[in-house]
Amino acid sequence: MHWLGRAAPGLARLGVLTFVLVSLVPAPPRVTLGPPQTVITNNPAICVHTRLTDEVEEWKIQRTLALVREMGAPTIVEYFPWPYVDRGEGRYDWDHFDRILRHAENQGLRVIARLGLVPAWARPPTEEKVTSLTYLPYDRFEAFAAFVGAFVARYRGQVDDVIIWNEPNLSLEWGGRPPDPEAYAELLRLSSDAARAANPDVRVLAGALAPTLETSGSAMSDLTFLERLYDAGAAESFDALAVHTYGFTAPPDDPPAPDVINFRRVELLRAIMVRHGDAETPIVITESGWSDDPRWTNAVRPGQRIAYTLDAFEQAAAWPWVDALCIWNFRIPADQANRRDAYFALVSSDFVRKPVYEAIQAYARGWESPYTP
Repeated sequence: MHWLGRAAPGLARLGVLTFVLVSLVPAPPRVTLGPPQTVITNNPAICVHTRLTDEVEEWKIQRTLALVREMGAPTIVEYFPWPYVDRGEGRYDWDHFDRILRHAENQGLRVIARLGLVPAWARPPTEEKVTSLTYLPYDRFEAFAAFVGAFVARYRGQVDDVIIWNEPNLSLEWGGRPPDPEAYAELLRLSSDAARAANPDVRVLAGALAPTLETSGSAMSDLTFLERLYDAGAAESFDALAVHTYGFTAPPDDPPAPDVINFRRVELLRAIMVRHGDAETPIVITESGWSDDPRWTNAVRPGQRIAYTLDAFEQAAAWPWVDALCIWNFRIPADQANRRDAYFALVSSDFVRKPVYEAIQAYARGWESPYTP
């Protein structure tokens, strides 16, 4: 035990040093709500898709939403996954969702809630592989609908728009199974019934359809999926259609065609709605935008991105049936963890405002843009 006696002074010094170093670590910023804010904008259809569900620090949630307001976007789409709050047997821990919505309300922002994913207990075990978070067994549709109803009831008066699932026309988002419009129609029916029972004034958004030309088991054309959704009798189960309209390398005024993916492809979806007697139902573009990733063949130059984004807002304003145009994405928590989404973002993870942010802000406020595309 003599070694312990000799080491004691060194251990004591190490303990003191550790205490000092820990004491030097700044405490997390104290977050308080300021006075209620109002969004100032010349275009109320401007919207952005935020990713605050994965943001841990509250001050970053507050700062993100303040920047959204300052840019002139009155609406956000935010992701609220079922597994994040589920505690089993109809029990939920809403703390993180409460925090996001408290700050959104304080900033004067309307929230469109995207609901999806599946907790482990609701997914079947398999010997071959772990079931995907997007795998919702058909016999669990009612459990998901119960979550939808609980969400809508809790946030009645704060959230009036809910998207049921995300990109169900992609196998990746349908648990690795082939897309199934008829099954999605049933999920939509159960979910809309639960949502409307919780809040008769809620607006249920269907689809969030991904633009794709695929007809294999990995994906189904968004046009085909929508046709079959109507054929399955889903029209009464939704109040608006959510769609995704990525431009890739094409400008926003390129004409639509069934064999082309571009911004105006949404017009083809609109034509299907009209053909099915659903002309009064609006469309919400819940994801859209252009990437300026210098290493991606489907990206554009930064100046083009600015020009295309502003032109897209003008194009959407000419469509009376479009409720909002939401840019993917405003900011993600870690740029390095997701390079692809980082080049779609308007603000970096460390809150550096990109030129496209400044251009949208100038457009929304009626200022002269500091950036010439």
